[in-house]
Amino acid sequence: MSQTLPKAALYYSPASIWASVALLALEEKGYGSDEINLKPVDLAKGENFAPAYLRINPGATVPTLVVPLEKTLSAEIDSRYKAIQDTKSIVEFLDKSRSAQSRTHTTSTAPSPSLAPATIAFSVQSNQIIELLHSPAADPNALFYMNARSEGELKELAKQLLPFVSGRRDALSKLLADSDSGAIQVSDKTKAFWQVKLIATEKFLQVYQDADKSEGELSEEARQARQEYLRSANSAWSNLKDVLSALNKEIIAPFVLGDQLSVADLHLAAWLARIASLSGAGVSDDGNTAVAKIEAHVGDSFSLSREFSVAEARRRAGIPVTGVEPTERQSKLAAFWDAVKERPSWKKVYGEGLH
Repeated sequence: MSQTLPKAALYYSPASIWASVALLALEEKGYGSDEINLKPVDLAKGENFAPAYLRINPGATVPTLVVPLEKTLSAEIDSRYKAIQDTKSIVEFLDKSRSAQSRTHTTSTAPSPSLAPATIAFSVQSNQIIELLHSPAADPNALFYMNARSEGELKELAKQLLPFVSGRRDALSKLLADSDSGAIQVSDKTKAFWQVKLIATEKFLQVYQDADKSEGELSEEARQARQEYLRSANSAWSNLKDVLSALNKEIIAPFVLGDQLSVADLHLAAWLARIASLSGAGVSDDGNTAVAKIEAHVGDSFSLSREFSVAEARRRAGIPVTGVEPTERQSKLAAFWDAVKERPSWKKVYGEGLH
């Protein structure tokens, strides 16, 4: 097979939650390295704001899947491409583009089970779960920046995030300076986009930079910024109670739609991994332990209902049922965690830790 045939390219960041959904999809669908190039984007260096990246994704988000258009799968044809810029569409494209009947240039022999829901009712349920996970109330990226609800927690979080946020600020500042000097040519719309992102970044950066100061050492403006940050953080984590409760109620278990993995599971797996990571859980934790850490981190004595049989969950997920009492119960989210973390795709994407 010619090595000059065009391939799709997935632009991603290894630590991005939504990029992880796409990476899970690649593994579950058995895509080979001959089919897709992985293109890392360094978010800490602001590479997602570079003009070249904005040409394929004006929103500056990851992942982005760039694919050759139909009838251009030939070395003799100048290939044209389209960019798919949202996670749900990327996963659906990956699911539909590779099957046992695929007629692309793949050489992969891995199986390619369909991840699409089997019925209209399941499709509706799957879409509802995915929409909930991508809703403002569930926003895992907001929780990433606001994972501190006290001054002590803010000090610790600032140590972790200052390098990342500082790098983002520096990248945006340089892009704006280069555009003002004429070193790079971009539209006024792009400049305005950079300016908005810079203002939002500097807002977090100032709070983190002041984290080591006592309230008495802060200016009035900085004191108000800290209080607003802590109010927003407490509100964000409080709102997560309803999201977690709804997920625990709506999924069938052990996977979202029951016994078979579907597209919704990929979104939920990555989302729950991020929430668990922010709550202090680790990749080796079992479902009960991970969910208990999430519950404790949410606080206010929050707990999910535990109505699902542990033994049944393990049988349906193909996990050995040993040392489990017939009456033992767990939350559906705990059962989901136990089921999904046994999959090779999970071990590949999260082998070095949760993110």
